[in-house]
Amino acid sequence: MKFARLGPLGHETPVAIIEGTKYDISSLTGDITGEFLHDGGELVQGALDAGTLSSVENPEELRVGAPIARPQAVICIGQNYAAHAAESGAQPPSTPIVFMKHPNTVVGPNDTVPLPPGAEKVDWEVELAIVIGRRASYLGSIEEAAAHIGGYTVVDDISERAWQMEQSLGQWSKGKNGESFAPTGPVVVTPDEVDPGNLGLRSWVNGELRQDSTTSDMIFSVEYIVWHLSQYMVLEPGDLICTGTPEGVAFSGRFPYLADGDVVRLEIDGIGTQEHVFRSK
Repeated sequence: MKFARLGPLGHETPVAIIEGTKYDISSLTGDITGEFLHDGGELVQGALDAGTLSSVENPEELRVGAPIARPQAVICIGQNYAAHAAESGAQPPSTPIVFMKHPNTVVGPNDTVPLPPGAEKVDWEVELAIVIGRRASYLGSIEEAAAHIGGYTVVDDISERAWQMEQSLGQWSKGKNGESFAPTGPVVVTPDEVDPGNLGLRSWVNGELRQDSTTSDMIFSVEYIVWHLSQYMVLEPGDLICTGTPEGVAFSGRFPYLADGDVVRLEIDGIGTQEHVFRSK
């Protein structure tokens, strides 16, 4: 099942998408949260079978919000594709590289992204993101991780490379947390509909293909990532985990960095497409 949040910023309506029809599920939940994802599909199916859900009128006219209400944490895995590590001038990591983005970077998938004043090396990164559905702490095995995943979505892990590599002294944070630096969505898809280890993911800038890869090239699987992170932190329902990006970013030196008016489009098979324009602030 797919879930979305439609409407003005701060006033989004939770929606379930079933066979292409968008249903208002605000009678079942106030928002799309990690806790809801844990068993929300059953609630929605029950209401649908009972005929108590109404379809959303003219959904194409509504803004698409981030499909998960603001997460408590946005955790990211760096250089999780060997080819991307190579284009960054690094060896593939032997253990996951972890960094954080501020939760307020999460915005709608098609919202305008402001270019920070003075930024000259703003970059795109298409990423499969995990939404945690159950609290995970010190999981005993990798196999246990799947039961704690509530769904998957698409994130553009936007970066300002000069701030990330030259001004953060190896910590990356300054380059990862600009305003609106994590467009998310358009939907979150429940795990039963997704094979996270075999998804095509692509990005375009102004209509030109930049990234074209598959999650089968990830160094660390989604289950491994959840298990690994649970050894170092408590993962809460609704937390967002970005699993890394494949090769084809501007940092490789093969493409120009983003400028005012540039349009980035991202797509992951089975989840959806997002498109946002960058504007000077």
